[in-house]
Amino acid sequence: MGRFVGSAVGSLMPMTWTATGNLIAEAATRHPELVSSAVSDGLARLDPEIAATVGVAAIDPALADTAAFCERYGVAPDVSANCVVVKGKRGGEVRFAACLVLATTRADVNGFVRRRLDVRSVSFASMDEAVALTGMEYGGITPIGLPSGWPILVDAAVADAPEVVVGGGVRGSKLFLPGRALLALPGAERAEGLGRAAA
Repeated sequence: MGRFVGSAVGSLMPMTWTATGNLIAEAATRHPELVSSAVSDGLARLDPEIAATVGVAAIDPALADTAAFCERYGVAPDVSANCVVVKGKRGGEVRFAACLVLATTRADVNGFVRRRLDVRSVSFASMDEAVALTGMEYGGITPIGLPSGWPILVDAAVADAPEVVVGGGVRGSKLFLPGRALLALPGAERAEGLGRAAA
């Protein structure tokens, strides 16, 4: 196994994945066994040039949580992005969305997200809800392959990052890709001000 090195395809194609710490990433499209079926299906639906920018590496599932992952594999927290599923309610209607923020920040759920979803109340989806709706493992939920119609709110700091690390849909892998590639996902939008400094 070696780092992916090749000719650039379009402006998003990295010559190599560099935010991997002591992991070695390979093309995610060539390793569907390392991601959830929802992620594999999501990659297949992407423009091939975008999908080619996504790398994957296997990790110890017990170390999927951000702090443990970064410490063990030498990945900086400021290139690690967390994907959280939120649920907003307005009257009898329930609206789901995904928020993507750097691990060094937190999502402004009660302010930014509530206004964006135009709901009266908003909260994080429960573990059971998030797993059932996404078809992914809790602790590995990622923006690639989410249900159709969900807004994917990508904090500006994530979108502007040369490369970020996100879950692989399972706890046993991580994905590596340019931040701006996330904006090519169905339902994705740049969310200026979504991420706030962690307390």
